[in-house]
Amino acid sequence: MANEEQIGFHKGSLATLAKEREELARMVNVVEQLMQMHIKSLKDLGINLEKEAKKSGNPNNSKDIEERLG
Repeated sequence: MANEEQIGFHKGSLATLAKEREELARMVNVVEQLMQMHIKSLKDLGINLEKEAKKSGNPNNSKDIEERLG
């Protein structure tokens, strides 16, 4: 493969991967927004997520979620 062909291939690959990364970031944002909505609804209903996580034997679970959503 000629040098110019290799350069074109790699540039095209990077452009495609950059678009894929942007779409993945959008998806992550949607998931985070949905999680925030559910956490808020649970809190409005009087559910303490930290207390629930401790009951289930994983005390870091709710803290991790809330810290990520911060």
